[in-house]
Amino acid sequence: MKLTVFGATGGIGQEIVRQALGAGHEVTAVVRDPARLAVTGPGLEVFRADLTDPAAVRPAVAGRDVVLSGLGARGRKDAGVAARLTRTVLGAMEAEGVRRLLVVSAMPVGPAAEGDGMLDRAMRGIVFALLKDVYVDLSAMEAEIARSATDWTVVRPPRLQDKPVTGVYRSVVGGFPRKGRFIGRADVAHAMLVMAGDAGTVKQGVGVAY
Repeated sequence: MKLTVFGATGGIGQEIVRQALGAGHEVTAVVRDPARLAVTGPGLEVFRADLTDPAAVRPAVAGRDVVLSGLGARGRKDAGVAARLTRTVLGAMEAEGVRRLLVVSAMPVGPAAEGDGMLDRAMRGIVFALLKDVYVDLSAMEAEIARSATDWTVVRPPRLQDKPVTGVYRSVVGGFPRKGRFIGRADVAHAMLVMAGDAGTVKQGVGVAY
């Protein structure tokens, strides 16, 4: 497949690029600073852009099969980034007629897992309160995506870890895995690449966790 990856210098974004290249896909990595992209290899195109103008981003998505995004705030000071930059991506995709989109959101934005006890629900509320601005931003991003004409999938992980890819995790379409508290960034990337070809995840939020 021909893939475009936004947020390609982030923890999940770089893993998407690395694993996609390893699987033989052609990858366009959209970055602000090419020096921060540690991944190289045949099939990789690096596209420099600051994501302020959908017209400038159009060449990065033109003719692609799938767009994957790891865009998002790195902390409360960056709140608002996810919705704003994703709006640019959506505009470029609409202009080029590219439909398949997968993005990273977060567990607290989606529905609670069925059967979660009081402790899990309490922890969820505490996490949301501590990073409220970030999650409000992600909620706005999800709303923008839901209104779009894309065939979208929103992937919602819990607390992220730096671990090697395992390919062993749980996923729940329209919900979240019970007692799912952690997942590695590499496995979030793995899940997104698997879901890229899964019609059952189109226009769905998907919870992923160990």
